[in-house]
Amino acid sequence: MAHYIIQAIAFQLFFLIVYDVFLKKETFFNWNRAYLLITAILSFVLPFIKIEMFKNIVPQQFIITLPDVIIGKQNPIVLDEVFIEGVNQASSFSWSWMYLFYLGSAIAFSIFAYKLIKIIQLIYGNPKQQESNLQIVSLKNSRDAFSFFNYIFIGKQLANEERETILMHELVHVKQKHSFDMLFFEILRVIFWFNPFIYMYQNRISVVHEFLADAEAVKHNKAQYYQNLLSQVFHAEQVSFINPFFKESLIKKRIVMLQKSKSKQVQLLRYALLIPMVFGMLIYSSCSDTTQENEVTTTSLSKNDSSILENIATLKESIAANGEMTTEEEKALKTLLMLVSENGLNEPFFQDVVDRAEIPFGVIEHVPVFPGCENAEDSRKCFAQSISKHVGANFNSKLGEELGLKGLQKISVFFKIDKNGNITDAKARAPHEQLEMEALRVIKMLPKMTPGMQDGKAVNVPYYLPIKFEINE
Repeated sequence: MAHYIIQAIAFQLFFLIVYDVFLKKETFFNWNRAYLLITAILSFVLPFIKIEMFKNIVPQQFIITLPDVIIGKQNPIVLDEVFIEGVNQASSFSWSWMYLFYLGSAIAFSIFAYKLIKIIQLIYGNPKQQESNLQIVSLKNSRDAFSFFNYIFIGKQLANEERETILMHELVHVKQKHSFDMLFFEILRVIFWFNPFIYMYQNRISVVHEFLADAEAVKHNKAQYYQNLLSQVFHAEQVSFINPFFKESLIKKRIVMLQKSKSKQVQLLRYALLIPMVFGMLIYSSCSDTTQENEVTTTSLSKNDSSILENIATLKESIAANGEMTTEEEKALKTLLMLVSENGLNEPFFQDVVDRAEIPFGVIEHVPVFPGCENAEDSRKCFAQSISKHVGANFNSKLGEELGLKGLQKISVFFKIDKNGNITDAKARAPHEQLEMEALRVIKMLPKMTPGMQDGKAVNVPYYLPIKFEINE
């Protein structure tokens, strides 16, 4: 959700920059209105649109990360899974953000409802006059003038000539249904109250509405129209989703725009800038979606690689013991290997894996001995328990909170105990880089062991250690 909101806000920023730099000063007011409405909608829709052909525009090697599969001459001993619990206080923090979001929306809705009630009170608290499909509301002791849908509010203190000119202006707002535009952005303000660009959109389209109404109304009596704008500063109802005739901050802009020459038709080409912008945004949203999908795939595979390695280890032991591979075993091994390959495996690669299967160290004569396990009845069991105890005692269980992680995190650790009993070639794979680093730190803290022995000689022994890190919310 956060990624979607960030994309929508970024798109709105780009759309507004293009509008302010290239379009705002043009006299194509209907085009500007359409641009603001369309781009506001596009900013929320584009992040959902994923076009398959755009996913291949970014080279595949830069966006796809698949986990490595270790299939070598030595089969790692699979240790018992280590389970670590941590408490994620960040989850409660994320809930506080949700509460803040709902609180902000509730406040924004309350303000919106207050404005609406205020207009309803004006409608029912003042005399009305029906003209065609319009309702003209006469405001007592007021010189205000504004419109809201089919209602035109006009102060009784205005002179007759002023009333006629203002009515023509407000009639344009009603006919062109400007209130729908304002209401649309008002609803967006309730939902996305934290987004400053929604307010900027609403401000810009309200200015365009005034330009549109001015351009039509000034055709009837230009002198009177200028006089009404310049005579004095009126204090219209300050409601963000109405169209007030007199708004002090807009009067200068409106006069300047009225005096401006019409833009040349060739300037309409500027609106074509929308095409490459939308195209680029579609590429971005499609490729970013691909990246997220691949991250999910990588995480999912890492959660299953323990069982995959165990099954491969079992098959290789069977192959080594029998000296050959049965048809069923061949199919099983190929299936397992397919699980960790995006596009499947070709026959040469598969055959290479089979050819490299040798006697595994899962049946080693004397496994490495953990310090303190020399006299244990079952040195393998003692070794596994000691490793589990070491990891549980030294792993930073607060890391989940620091990284803002939730639920179950799977970490896969590969390491060797060399001929001297030292930990070497340690590698880790996890959904988060910091988890990998922490796992490696803990494994490298292991004490020096008594090395494994095969045929009376010290040998390197590879191990695979699955770690489950449970972050309780």
